Amino acid sequence: MEIEQILKTCHTVAMVGASPNPDRISNQVFNYLTKHGYKVIPVNPTAAEVSGEKCYASLSAIPEKIDVVDVFRRSEDCLSIVEEAIKIGAKAVWMQEGVVNGEAEARALTAGLKVVMDHCIMKEHKRLAGQA
Repeated sequence: MEIEQILKTCHTVAMVGASPNPDRISNQVFNYLTKHGYKVIPVNPTAAEVSGEKCYASLSAIPEKIDVVDVFRRSEDCLSIVEEAIKIGAKAVWMQEGVVNGEAEARALTAGLKVVMDHCIMKEHKRLAGQA
C-alpha cells in the first residue's frame, strides 16, 4: 500500500502550512511526527519557527533533501506546491484531510511522485502502528 510505503521509507517531511499555533492541527501533526522519528521541516512564509524548528518561506529554500511534502493548504494551492515539490526532487506529496486537487495529483504522478490525497498523515501513522 502506498501510504505504508511512504511512512516506512520517507523520513524527512516538509510541512507546507505548518503553524506555530498549538491549537492548529498542523502543529499537532508536526509534533506527533517529530516524536515518532521523522525530521519535519516547517514551510510557512509568515512564521519564523514552529516548535523550535526554523521555518522556511518555500520548499526551494530548504537546504536539504525532502522525502515527503505534507500539504496543509487549501486545495487550490496544491498545483503550485506540487510543481515546487517536483523541482526539489521530493519522492511524495501528501495532501491532508480535506485537501483534494485532481490536477495536482495527476501532475505529481506524471512526474513520478507518490501521492496520498485527503488523508491525515498522523491518523495513518497511528493506524499502521495499531494506535487508531
